[in-house]
Amino acid sequence: MGLRQRLGRVRRGGGFGPREVTVKLSIPFVGEISGVWEPGDAERDAAWELYVELATRISVVELGEEEGLLREALSSLYTVFATTREILRSYGPAVAPRVAPGKVTFGVLAVNVLNLSIRPLLSRWHPLLTAYEATRPDQVDPVTHERGWDRSAELRAEIESVRQVLLSLARALNEVAAVGDLIAVRVPLQAPAP
Repeated sequence: MGLRQRLGRVRRGGGFGPREVTVKLSIPFVGEISGVWEPGDAERDAAWELYVELATRISVVELGEEEGLLREALSSLYTVFATTREILRSYGPAVAPRVAPGKVTFGVLAVNVLNLSIRPLLSRWHPLLTAYEATRPDQVDPVTHERGWDRSAELRAEIESVRQVLLSLARALNEVAAVGDLIAVRVPLQAPAP
């Protein structure tokens, strides 16, 4: 993904934000969503809300081979879907203004990521995982059963693919909201007291 900020910064509710950001999201099996985003105040605020949502969910954290549950990852993505819809509804048309070709808006980015990346993953894998979960014997715990699924590596790979799209979106949202990076932030270790 490429982001480029141009034309200075504008004052926004106590902070600053770029006037223009070039966004490029690569969506596997679909192609690329790209354009110049000239965010308005409502889009900056919506960008912050969605950025916080992404930064605090499993959806942007790498799911290691022996970490977490696939069900939890799918549930987290489903919640991102619901929250994004709510953000779009609450800000209304101000986050999806008509723009010239080559331009993008919060609404265009959010809806395309939902419909072209998250929705296909959920619609394909939710029923497959549910069917497999239904075969779990009573004496086998859910974690052991899920890790024994012969399709778990395939689902993990697709979750990783969607995670990369969401990270690209999060970077764009972060740039527009003009805030510090909440996803890659690391708490500095304190030196022990002498």
